Amino acid sequence: MRPFEDRSDAGRQLAQRLKHLYGRGVVVLGLPRGGVPVAFEVAKALQAPLDVLVVRKLGVPFQPELAFGAIGEDGVRVLNDSVVHAANLEDEDMEAVERAQRIELRRRAERFRGGRERIPLTGRIAVIVDDGIATGATAKAGCQVARAHGAKTVILAVPIGPDDLVARFAGYADEVVCLQTPPLFFAVGQGYRNFAQTSDDEVIALLDRARNDFASAAAIDAVDPPLRDEEVRVLAGPVSVSGHLIIPENTRGIVVFAHGSGSSRHSPRNRYVADVLNGAGLGTLLFDLLTPAEERNRANVFDIELLASRLVDVTGWLATQPDTAALPVGYFGASTGAGAALVAATDPRVKVRAVVSRGGRPDLAGGSLANVTVPTLLIVGGRDRVVLELNRQAQAVIPGPCELAVVPGATHLFEEPGTLERVANLACDWFIDHLSRVVTTG
Repeated sequence: MRPFEDRSDAGRQLAQRLKHLYGRGVVVLGLPRGGVPVAFEVAKALQAPLDVLVVRKLGVPFQPELAFGAIGEDGVRVLNDSVVHAANLEDEDMEAVERAQRIELRRRAERFRGGRERIPLTGRIAVIVDDGIATGATAKAGCQVARAHGAKTVILAVPIGPDDLVARFAGYADEVVCLQTPPLFFAVGQGYRNFAQTSDDEVIALLDRARNDFASAAAIDAVDPPLRDEEVRVLAGPVSVSGHLIIPENTRGIVVFAHGSGSSRHSPRNRYVADVLNGAGLGTLLFDLLTPAEERNRANVFDIELLASRLVDVTGWLATQPDTAALPVGYFGASTGAGAALVAATDPRVKVRAVVSRGGRPDLAGGSLANVTVPTLLIVGGRDRVVLELNRQAQAVIPGPCELAVVPGATHLFEEPGTLERVANLACDWFIDHLSRVVTTG
């Protein structure tokens, strides 16, 4: 594993892994001080605004390394209720810690920005960058603060960290990108030939360069808001289901998501894929296949015919909406949702142009597989051996165009660094290809 020459070299390599975010409404946030030289190279490659993410951990008074919360600018405060209760913290104890940290936070923000306002994060993709992760406490606080500031997606990107980094940040970041996870990890500095300390003056100079060279105020507002970005209710048979619909400007098609068992329209993995599709000009509809009452009956989660009927009903609803009626439709199914998507794609009441399965169970489609003529892409992790074999068997049965894409090193949930990004890019290419084609008849 070749060490990085310095933080700038690490940033340039990290930028290569993030290039799919170009033009997608990104704000790059460096964690001062060491994260800023890395973040500068990422922001430069993406031509995105660069800012510092100034956060302070709130440490338990008698155990300062144990954080009971974190604070950010503009009065943002997030608490870890379990630590607060376990440590029996009183309000006055927490207020005393917060007052002291607020003073330091304001001092640092003023020092780094020179009085300029922070860059707004509302509705944007926040890419939080550090030079590496050791304990991760500051980065976790940064993720919480970015979310509280209104970021729609939070991505943590670092050159080096422990091999359990993805698990550590579950619930904090929507996606984790890490270039190196050495098996014998003991310090961030082991990944660098030159790991000299970054000064305040260097941070200030890099922020000024970014602002003058590529992160102008115009760049911050360069991304057009979508035509529609809203929660919707859709009548599906005898029930009403919840969904989230996004229609970008000049959209070329729409993808309906069918999640797997135990998931929902809030699935961070599906949301990540949807963000990539939105950035490529594709609309998305993520919806709950079952009502809360139905989910309590575990059998419903595996009732493929029921789930497929919900997909058909929702697709029919799209045909009644003025801004989606003329759009070609694709299905993205995960796990059990992939089986439902394949069944729905054979229903004569809907016209589906493409299906993508992520770690799917196409075998659950049963006899319907022999009727699947829609172009289908089956994406499976290389280490998800049982599901991989099921997908190979399904590919042999499906009569229509069907490709199998194996993501090396990935397990069933694609939690390994870079694997979900690969899924999103494969799906995006498949949908752009098949939803953009002009179809003629006769």
